[in-house]
Formats: sequence, structure tokens, C-alpha cells
Amino acid sequence: MYFSKSFIPILKNNPTEAKIKSHQLMLRTGMIKQSSAGIYSWLPMGFKVMKKIEQIVREEQNRVGVQEILMPTIQSSEIWKESGRYDDYGEEMLRIKDRQNREMLYGPTNEELITEIFRSSVKSYKSLPQLLYHIQWKFRDELRPRFGIMRCREFYMKDAYSFDISDDEAFYSYNKFFLAYLNTFKRMNLSAIPMAADTGPIGGNLSHEFIILADTGESKIYTDKRIFDVDSSKTTIDKNSLNKLRGDFEKYYSVTDEKFKKDDFEKNVLKENRLQTKGIEVGHIFYFGDKYSKPMNASVDYNGKKEFVKMGSYGIGVSRLVGAIIEAKYDDKNEVMKWPTSVSPYDCAIIPNINKNDKTNLERAVNISKTLIKNNFEVLIDDTEENLSSKIKKFNLLGIPYQIIIGKSFSEQKIEFKEIHKDTIFISIEEIIKILKNKK
Repeated sequence: MYFSKSFIPILKNNPTEAKIKSHQLMLRTGMIKQSSAGIYSWLPMGFKVMKKIEQIVREEQNRVGVQEILMPTIQSSEIWKESGRYDDYGEEMLRIKDRQNREMLYGPTNEELITEIFRSSVKSYKSLPQLLYHIQWKFRDELRPRFGIMRCREFYMKDAYSFDISDDEAFYSYNKFFLAYLNTFKRMNLSAIPMAADTGPIGGNLSHEFIILADTGESKIYTDKRIFDVDSSKTTIDKNSLNKLRGDFEKYYSVTDEKFKKDDFEKNVLKENRLQTKGIEVGHIFYFGDKYSKPMNASVDYNGKKEFVKMGSYGIGVSRLVGAIIEAKYDDKNEVMKWPTSVSPYDCAIIPNINKNDKTNLERAVNISKTLIKNNFEVLIDDTEENLSSKIKKFNLLGIPYQIIIGKSFSEQKIEFKEIHKDTIFISIEEIIKILKNKK
């Protein structure tokens, strides 16, 4: 892809309406464009990042046995009235009527709809557990949308739901998602810590938020610093291993502000291990038993007896993660951004110094790009006639993690190669390919 042909409308300065770094950077680098308050169009750079995040989320859901479906954005109000949430949800729910005067709504979440799907399809406990997820747009009519995609009205979300016959089996399902979330965020080079949290309008009595540390976060967190040392890498999805994992995290005090109690914090955490800071919620899981299955009559036959299924729900803000990664990875000191390689819009930028009357360096860039493309790397060539320092500054802003620079002293044997935040090195194309493959 040539930069001149790509749709990356970069702004010279940070937009004045943007107050946090992710909002500033996403507008300035042409990742998004505001359509109306709290609603954005996703332009190619932003969309590429979001789709890569989506794919990681999908792969980790599939890995623990969750099946993908797709539910509509528009739902009937009737199922929400069954659950009792239609009037309780509040003004964040966008309520509409179709031409037949039927009450409809733009789904803010999907507990009711998935329960209706389940109850009409599954009749016996022998079909349990059922773990289902979808990735779809949601709408919540925020009173004061702000911070760009971090608190907007329309957002892209993965929500999953579990159906089990007993509390014990439901906790097993809950723990599968617990592990899947840790692995998901680890693949994005994020340290997301599970913290006991309030269940809010979803309901239930067991809930964890997955929080990444960030000064711009809206969540206040209180934790024992030793929780950052818990290792999940050897955890398998058998019941005992998952129980141990959750237990390893839960032995350290770690809560969001809704559940914070000063006396408990000071009693359970030594002074030198206490951490009070801010963070960004990137995922939230809930267990709520029969809160929805009972009023909506979602039951199975269990040895001749009617048994209401036990349910949980599990959310990840896919679009929100784009902003959260920026907040976590932006280098304020050097004013550069570096995307984790797993979600970067391109694997490598090729930056040739181009003379108006001499296209030799551009030809060299094209030849190098062909070699990289053969090795399954996505490449962006800057074919503009800007000076080299301006190009490098531009790509530091865009955050593509690796740069190949082609200047006056170009050598096919020793190519100028640079990782953002690090010094330039001179290596062969084979060594560049090796580095890129190892970082994938």
C-alpha cells in the first residue's frame, strides 16, 4: 500500500475538543471521524486496528469452547418486559417504534435476547453447558458522551453468555472466561488485572472487571501490588487448574471503587504493598444465576424435574480497546505511539527519501515490500516527497512499530531498520524478516 493512495487524513494539530490522548491521537491520525455526539465513523487505520483486536478476542473465545452467533442490533421490547428490565434500565436505552407501532429498542446488551434464543432451542440438561458469544454494535444513550470512543454512545462489543445446570458448573464456565480474558489482553501486550466489581444493572452477586492501569482511567482501583506477579501462563481449562488460577488472584485484595472499604484495604494489605490509582476497564464478567432464566422461564428437564438454568455474561469492549491501548502505550516524553505488533495496522513502514527527479529509492522500497509481502507482512510505503525527518516524525505519530529507512547511503546488504523507541540498526532483509516473525 502506498501512503499517497491510502485514506489517512492526518491533522497538523491536536483537535481542541479532544481532552485525552487516545481521542486526540485517533482524530489527528485519521482513525475515526465524529458523526454526531458520541458516534464515530471508523476510517481505514482505526478499522484495521479494531478488526485485529476483534480477531484476537474471537480466537480466545473459540479456544475455551465458546460458539459464535450473531444477534441483531434491534430488539423487541417484549422480552425486556418479561425480565423486568424494560422500565428499570433508564434513559440510556434508545426506545423506538416501528411502523406497526410496536415498541422496539436498540440493544444496549443481550441477556434477554440470548435467553429467549436458548429457551426456545434447548430442553434437556444433557445439552448443557452452552457457551455462546457474538460481536456486534451496541447503543447506550450516554448523557454526556466524552473522551472519544472511550465513553461514546455507539460501540463495538463482544458479549458472551453461559448456560449451566448448577452453580458449580456455572462457576466452571465463569472461570473459563476468566482465563480467556487474561490471555486475550496478554496477546495485546496489556497487563489487565481482574478486580472484584459491582454488578450494576446486569445483576448478580459475582463480578470481575479487568482493568489496565492508566492515569486517564475513570475507574479508581485499590489493590495489593503482588497481584501483578500472578502467572496464568501454565493454566489449562480443566476445573482444578481454573479454580487455582482464580484463587491465586483472589487471595490478593483488589477492588474497584464501588466495592472499596478502607478498613478492609488496610487490614488485608501491608502498607508497602498498597496501590491506589486509576485504570481503564477493558472487560467485565458477571455471574447472576437464575436472574433472567426464572422470569423468562428458561428451564431444562433435569431427571423429570424443571430446572431453571444458571447464567453468566461476559463483555469486552472491542472498539474501546483501541483507545485503551493508546492510553497504555503512548509515550508522553517522546510524543510517539507504538502499537503492539498483534494489533498494529501495518507490520512495517518503508520510508524512502525520494528526489523529485530520481525514483531509485522508491523502486528499492517497492522491491523490499514485495519480499515482506511474500512473508505475509502488511507494509505501508511512504511514496510522498516530504523530507525524511518529516516522514519519520509522521510514522512515529501513526505508531507502526517498525520502520525501514532508505536514504542516500542505502545498501542491500545492510538496510537501515528501526523499532520505535529504539536505536537504528543496519541488518539484512533476512534478519528483518526474522525479527518481524518473532514479534508476531
